[in-house]
Amino acid sequence: MSAATAWRFAMASDIGGRGRNEDRVFVDEARGIFLVVDGVGGHAAGDRAADMAVRVISREIAASSGSADRRIRRAITAANNDIFEAAQASDDCHGMACVLTLAIADGDRITAGHVGDSRLYLAWNGAVRKLTSDHSPIGMQEERGELSEREAMNHPRRHEVFRDVGTQIHGPDDEDFIEVRSFLFHPDAAILMCTDGLTDALTSGDISAIIEHYDGDPERTSQMLVEAANAAGGSDNVSVIFVAGPEFAGTASPGMTDARQRHATTRMRRGSWTRFWLARFPWLFAGLVAGMAGWATIERIAPMRISVPPPPRPPRSIVVPPGDPAALSKALAVATPGEVIIAAPGDYNGPMKLGDGVVIVIRTPVVVEK
Repeated sequence: MSAATAWRFAMASDIGGRGRNEDRVFVDEARGIFLVVDGVGGHAAGDRAADMAVRVISREIAASSGSADRRIRRAITAANNDIFEAAQASDDCHGMACVLTLAIADGDRITAGHVGDSRLYLAWNGAVRKLTSDHSPIGMQEERGELSEREAMNHPRRHEVFRDVGTQIHGPDDEDFIEVRSFLFHPDAAILMCTDGLTDALTSGDISAIIEHYDGDPERTSQMLVEAANAAGGSDNVSVIFVAGPEFAGTASPGMTDARQRHATTRMRRGSWTRFWLARFPWLFAGLVAGMAGWATIERIAPMRISVPPPPRPPRSIVVPPGDPAALSKALAVATPGEVIIAAPGDYNGPMKLGDGVVIVIRTPVVVEK
C-alpha cells in the first residue's frame, strides 16, 4: 500500500467512562503510518506518556530508512526510553507508560509493531481475525482457551499488562518487548486498530457485525464502533483506526445485498439455458454417471490415499502465576517439547519432571495496572 493507493481510513477517540482521555490516535496518510496509543498509569501522567509516544514515533519513522520492521523497532524503542527518562526526572510522572500498536503500510504489505493489549484486526473474506497477541495474563489465558472471551472481558485483572512502553529501558531487539507481524493487505480487505476500551466492551462478533456493514464510509464505521462500546457500558477511553482497501465492502452492506440479489436473478435466467441443453443432450448425464461408476471401480481396485499432516502447533509460553506453590509442577505436567515456562522467583512444590525440549525461564514480571 502506498500513498497513491485508493484506500480509505478514519479514526475516532472518545473519553468513554473516564475523567479524561489518555488514548491517542495518529495517522500519516502520505507515509502510510497508523498508530493507536493507550496511556498507562492514571494519575501518573498516562496521557503525557501517550503524547510522547506519538511525538517520538512519528518523528523517528519520518527520519528513518530501511525495512519496516527495523523502522518500527527503532521508533518504539526511542519512545520507550524517552518516556522512561522523563518519568525518572519527575515525581509527578513516575511510573507513567503506555501500550500501543503501530502499523506501516508499504505496497500490498502491512507491518505492525505491538506492545501491550491494544489490538489489530484483519477483515477479509467475510471474517474478522485478531492478528496481535494480548501481552497480559488474562489475554494469554484467553488465547490458550483457558478463559472464554466473555470471561476474559469480565475478569477483574483484565487491565494488567506485562509489556509496556516506558517502565524500563529497552533495546530494539530485546526479547519480550516488541511483537512484530507482517501480512499481505488485499484490496478487498480492511484493518481495525483499537485500544482495549473497545474490546473490553464488545466481543469479536460484535466488532465483526459492525465492520461487515461497511459500505464505503470509514468515518461512519469508526463512529459506530465507538458508540457501540459506550452503549455497551464501556468504562474506559475507546479509540479506533479503520482502514479499508479500495475494493472492501462488508458482507452485510447494502451494496453487497443488492449484488447478491442481482446474482440470484442472473442465476434464474441462466437456469432456462441449463434446462435447454439438458433436454437436448441427455447423453451428458449418462456419460457422467458412467464416468463416476468407472472411477469408483478403479478406487476399489487401487485405492488412493492422500495423507495431509496437520499444521504444526506453534510453541506457546506458559506463564506460572506467582503465589501458587504447585503452579510450576502443574505447568511441567502439561508442557510439550518446544514450549517455554515463565515463572517468577519463589519456592515451588514437587514432584517436577522437566520434559525434553521444555525450557523454564525464571523472570520477575513487570505488571502494570492500567
